[in-house]
Amino acid sequence: MRLGIKAVPGASKNSVVGWLGEDLKIRVTAPAADGKANEALCGFLAEWLGIPRRDVSILSGASSRRKIVEINGIDREAICSKIDCG
Repeated sequence: MRLGIKAVPGASKNSVVGWLGEDLKIRVTAPAADGKANEALCGFLAEWLGIPRRDVSILSGASSRRKIVEINGIDREAICSKIDCG
C-alpha cells in the first residue's frame, strides 16, 4: 500500500503523531541530512507496524517533508488498528 507521510526530523523521540489530513505525521530523532531522517523514518515505520525493514521504501519526496511511502505486506486496516483513521 502507499501512504502519505508528513515527516518531522530532529524530534526528541520517534513517534507517530496522528493524521494530518490524508497524511500520517511522524516524528523521527534523526537529522534531515545525508538521508538519515529517511532511513530512520523507514526503520521506525517497519518497527511500529511489525514488518521487516525491507518492506518499507520511499517512493517520492526523499528531500521533502511530505513523502509517499510504499509499505508491502500490510493494508490500511492494519494501520488503522494501530492509530484511529477517523
